[in-house]
Parts: sequence; structure tokens; C-alpha cells
Amino acid sequence: MAELSTVARPYAEALFSAARDDKAGLPAWADLIGELAQVADNADVREAMSDPRLADAQRVELFAGLIKSPLPQQMRNFIELLVANDRLLLLPIIAKQFVALKNRHEGTAQAEITSAFELSDAQVKELVDALEAKFGLKLNPSVSVDKSLIGGVRVAVGDQVLDTSVQAQLARLRDTLAA
Repeated sequence: MAELSTVARPYAEALFSAARDDKAGLPAWADLIGELAQVADNADVREAMSDPRLADAQRVELFAGLIKSPLPQQMRNFIELLVANDRLLLLPIIAKQFVALKNRHEGTAQAEITSAFELSDAQVKELVDALEAKFGLKLNPSVSVDKSLIGGVRVAVGDQVLDTSVQAQLARLRDTLAA
């Protein structure tokens, strides 16, 4: 997977550079690239875009026709570039990297919070406030429930993971006893 993200990075950076200078703003571009990524991630679309019987112009028209939002000319040019370089199916990775660049530019980060139990809004706010103080960033939380954690939470912010779950504590205890 590292290879694909390396190939996708220049496309994400170029798209981010164009979006930063556009009057529509980064959030609008992030929404649009997210929609493109969703369409490109569909199995039927992936199969159609891989069909050798289609010319590049047909691929561009087919793909652009699947997008519900109006496509600005810059985004259409971007799709043409991806099709010409046979990189259209990298859109989900490009979108993820674009959002990371956008977040870094805005001084924010995505916080993936996984809890053993459903968290109330007040608990999420308290946790996010503590994490924002720790990381020095404005965090956008995404909360999910995973009963296998037994108790506690696991938080991933970028490449940093804080795991205070009972499952992780039991694994550390097992490793200590086995050593």
C-alpha cells in the first residue's frame, strides 16, 4: 500500500495547490474530491474504468457523468490527467492525502476514537478537549464502537495511537508474563 500512496502523493499535492488558490475554498474542494473518491471506489466503476475497449475520452465522459456535483474545469482537467496516466483508480488514496494536507494547512487533524461502549456527546467533548491540549491541534473526531476492546478507548491521530483499552492492557500483561 505504501507504493500506491507514494504514487498518489504528487497528485494530491497538485490538487491541493490548485484548491488553495481557488475562490471556492478548501472545504468545497474536499467535498468534491471525496465524492470523486466514492465513485472511483465503487467496484462497478473500477471494472468499467479498467475496460481496455474504452478510449481515454470515453473514460473521462463516463466518469464525469457519474458525479452528481457540478465539475469545475480544473477538476475535469484533473480527471483527464488521471485517466491519461492510468491513475483514476487512485482517487480514494489521493482524496485521503488531500484531506490530510487540508487539515495540516488549517492546523487540524482527524481523531479516530474507538470506544468499547457508546460515548455521550459530553464524554466525546471532554475527551476531545483533553486530546486537543495534548496534541496542540484542533481535532475533528470520528467515533466508533468496538466491543472487543472490553473497556477504555483507542485514539488515532495521524500516525500516533493512544490505546488505553482493556484489550491493550491485557496484551501488555500477557507479553510481560511471557518474557
